[in-house]
Amino acid sequence: MTAAEPPSEDLSRLAGLHGVATSYSPAPGRTVTASATAVIRALTALGVDTADPAAALAARERELRARLLPPTVVCWSGTPCAALDALPDGTRLRITTEQGETRSTVEQLPPGLHRLTATAPDGRVAEAHLVAAPARLPTPTGRSYGLLVQLYSLLSGRSWGMGDLGDLGELTAWAGRALGAGFVQVNPLHAAVPGAPTDPSPYRPSSRRFPDPVHLRVEDVDEYPYVPDRDRLRALSERAALLREAVLEKGALIDRDAVWELKGEALRLVHEVPLGPGRRAAYADFLAQEGEALEDHATWCALAEVHGSEWRRWPAALRDPRSAETARARAELMDRVDFWSRLAWLTDAQLAAAQRAARDAGMSVGVVHDLAVGVHPEGADAWAQQEYFAAGMSVGAPPDAFNARGQDWGLPPWRPDRLAESGYAPYRRLLRALFRYAGALRIDHVMGLFRLWWVPQGLPPTEGTYVRYDAEAMLAVLVLEASRAGAMVIGEDLGTVEPGVRETLRERGVLGTSVLWFERDWEGDGRPLPPERWRADCLATATTHDLPSTAARLTGEHVELRHRLGLLTRGLAEERAEAAADTGEWLEVLARLGLLHGTGGGHGASTEEAEVQAVHRFLLRTPARLVGVWLPDAVGDRRPQNLPGTWDQYPNWRLPIADAEGRAVTLEELAGEPRLHALVEVLRGRGVDGGG
Repeated sequence: MTAAEPPSEDLSRLAGLHGVATSYSPAPGRTVTASATAVIRALTALGVDTADPAAALAARERELRARLLPPTVVCWSGTPCAALDALPDGTRLRITTEQGETRSTVEQLPPGLHRLTATAPDGRVAEAHLVAAPARLPTPTGRSYGLLVQLYSLLSGRSWGMGDLGDLGELTAWAGRALGAGFVQVNPLHAAVPGAPTDPSPYRPSSRRFPDPVHLRVEDVDEYPYVPDRDRLRALSERAALLREAVLEKGALIDRDAVWELKGEALRLVHEVPLGPGRRAAYADFLAQEGEALEDHATWCALAEVHGSEWRRWPAALRDPRSAETARARAELMDRVDFWSRLAWLTDAQLAAAQRAARDAGMSVGVVHDLAVGVHPEGADAWAQQEYFAAGMSVGAPPDAFNARGQDWGLPPWRPDRLAESGYAPYRRLLRALFRYAGALRIDHVMGLFRLWWVPQGLPPTEGTYVRYDAEAMLAVLVLEASRAGAMVIGEDLGTVEPGVRETLRERGVLGTSVLWFERDWEGDGRPLPPERWRADCLATATTHDLPSTAARLTGEHVELRHRLGLLTRGLAEERAEAAADTGEWLEVLARLGLLHGTGGGHGASTEEAEVQAVHRFLLRTPARLVGVWLPDAVGDRRPQNLPGTWDQYPNWRLPIADAEGRAVTLEELAGEPRLHALVEVLRGRGVDGGG
């Protein structure tokens, strides 16, 4: 069988019954057939024997005909439950709620994850998880604006070479009290995979469930003042100051590994300080609350210190988190396991403190955390949750107009069948942990709740195929956990989105993401979309961490950067002309709407600064419920934090916030930056034509 050979009819029908696509549409009116190899590899990863597709198809059809209920049933509040309505007449129900009550009907069922038993008149019995969720998340009242920032890039005079949770608390307190901001959105703070060097991308973490202790403000740990070896702590603090000064004053890149080397040593000294009775009781509660998941995570961290971070190269018995050898190793490394467990607790506490600081400062939302689309294949989650990941597969994206080769992100996908069988246990636990300290959650590539592009290992991304997830169940769990926390959800739905996805998300109260430069009348004349035609249920921004800053786009410097790095696919003159035409078209719209008049601050703003302000006045003209400001835009930073398509050619995820001249700007300097305050005046409706 050749890689390009299309699936047979039996294989196609078998794939359809397991949610594996046999074709996809990269553009309206165009359909691409998936290769039989991609389909077979995806089915194999789902545990399907494809040696005889006809026999496997017949077996699957028999299984589905005999099945009373799917593994997980969803009941939305106030809406008939389709799975239960399809049961034979006379079927008896027994529902055991989360609260321990027993019921025989779904009427007035409390929100939660319940156990359902159905007994049909013919004697068949089925058990299932039942997710009872509110019909939708509440729509935000009014409008609020907020700041978008990569936390590592925001250094203060107290941070140890990269932004930390103390800086986040200061930023939220200042932005809420002094600027009237309603939220601060940060990058994923998930635990990274240790290495030499560590992968700096926050979107390829070791664990999404537990945060990275590199973000800790060490001095804010209660036990820090009681470390006996004050000389050693002082020496570490002095080395940290040198790291900070190198970044802020000498143009050095943020060195996460060097920061962790210092913090790790300091935290080991802190770990030797006994906890007081109250602190020990709180830590015990955290251990009990997190249970096996935390024990697994801390065990992986301890084993990685001994055997390296690539767990597939560990001794065979240690690759199984449930083996007797792993249990013995855990006991032998108990002090290290406790160290990593304690760090998870401390980081969780400082994250919660940052959210409290935000709400105390009057923020309506507070901290918006970011959920990466997946995890590193060698990380803690992939080791501890092996049964939930599809072996031999990686998440990516199919070829499109922007990337003819497709993309392979190197992230193992969750198996939709195993998720459903567990009642979405790992997904629920992940969301519950994140919502504990979030006013809202941004979900990267939110389309992954519906389907993901699976790429078989060893094949190019062009040889992948889509695998579908139970979007209703994924959304129900999301809405349930967000509503319990009183939090909002923002979906990153940029790029190619299949029909119906945005509508379904909006129906459930999940906000979308709209970026100015992409908002055009794609179904009409292709011109910039007038502000009144933007959707209301979204976070509207001028740019993101993966795109050029607004100043760079306005000046054309993003084209020059890609040219210097050899990333252009066409001639420089052609790329310049296209970029200038795109920007010029938007500037024409801003001028026609009267948004380019004045500078909004009166402090001698440049033309480019006035244009940045005009862009944000435009965002205020839209009905968007949330307006986000990329914090580097407020000081004229020209550099993107991440340049997709590069690895070592560009310092992705390692740049501090800087001004237009490339000089690093501290948190303290931001607070007094005239350009930032002028933009804030616009956002608060006080600048010239604020558009409120």
